[in-house]
Amino acid sequence: MATVQKITPNLWFDKNGEEAARYYCSIFKDSSVGHISYYGKAGFEQHQMPEGTAMVVEFTLAGQSFLALNGGPIFKFSEAVSFVVNCDDQQEVDHYWQKLSDGGDENAQMCGWLKDKFGLSWQIVPKRMSELYASGNAEKSGRMMKAMMQMKKLDIKKLEEAYEGNS
Repeated sequence: MATVQKITPNLWFDKNGEEAARYYCSIFKDSSVGHISYYGKAGFEQHQMPEGTAMVVEFTLAGQSFLALNGGPIFKFSEAVSFVVNCDDQQEVDHYWQKLSDGGDENAQMCGWLKDKFGLSWQIVPKRMSELYASGNAEKSGRMMKAMMQMKKLDIKKLEEAYEGNS
């Protein structure tokens, strides 16, 4: 019997939850689309979805389970909820930034945050930044924070330079 994840994020989409799930799975390793349930005739008066439209899409991103619900245009994503992608190096930062920002809102990009083409917010963060913050040196961290505030996509080398006072 498969283990069920205790808490699963449920993402509300208008009608493109399956498209989004497949898109996200194409970006992250260890990802797959699972079971898809479909709307039937019952409840059409409430949900207004044609019979056969994907209703709930189960998918996994980098080992984390998610649900995508096609629930109509009632609710929209906001920056109040975002997903943090912790990256090992600049190559990973560049990869996720390029893939997830493709077709997204360029005006919603700052300090490592982006909004993808489905309106979902992501934070593409190098692990190195957390390591530097953990040093406890407020002056160095402050310089790094000031540099970060000027960036859209985070640049590890420039963050390290600012931290060391070499920018």
